[in-house]
Amino acid sequence: MAENVPTRVEIDGGVLVGDDGSASAGRAVRYALEEARRRGAPLHVVRAFSITSAERPADAPHGYAPSLAELAAATKQATEDRVRRLVGEVGDVTIEVHVPYGPAAQCLIDASAHADVVVVGARGRGGFATLLLGSVADQVIRHADAPVVVVRK
Repeated sequence: MAENVPTRVEIDGGVLVGDDGSASAGRAVRYALEEARRRGAPLHVVRAFSITSAERPADAPHGYAPSLAELAAATKQATEDRVRRLVGEVGDVTIEVHVPYGPAAQCLIDASAHADVVVVGARGRGGFATLLLGSVADQVIRHADAPVVVVRK
């Protein structure tokens, strides 16, 4: 594993929210920002990734296999851009974007040990559109060490 690609999210308090790029996660990010505001706490946006779910660097030529560090950097930039589009310029809340390499549920569960609250969307990008609760939300609800808020429509 490359040294500069984290596999865990280390935080010291604040509001933790998972973002997979889905509409449901977008609603969770906006809710989490308001929760962070109410608490006077930082907002930690977590976009866990794998090789297949990472953003590809825009300047990577066709046929080039980006390194894990390049995938992490492209994913972090895309997530920072998305958060900015979702919430605009925010001066009253510190927002940190984390892009650990690993399963989303486990990354959120691990980070929940030091979070004040965890916010997740009801369902993300998974293929089962009829489910009311996605697998990541389900796992976080069951195993997080902090209170969990599930944001629905």
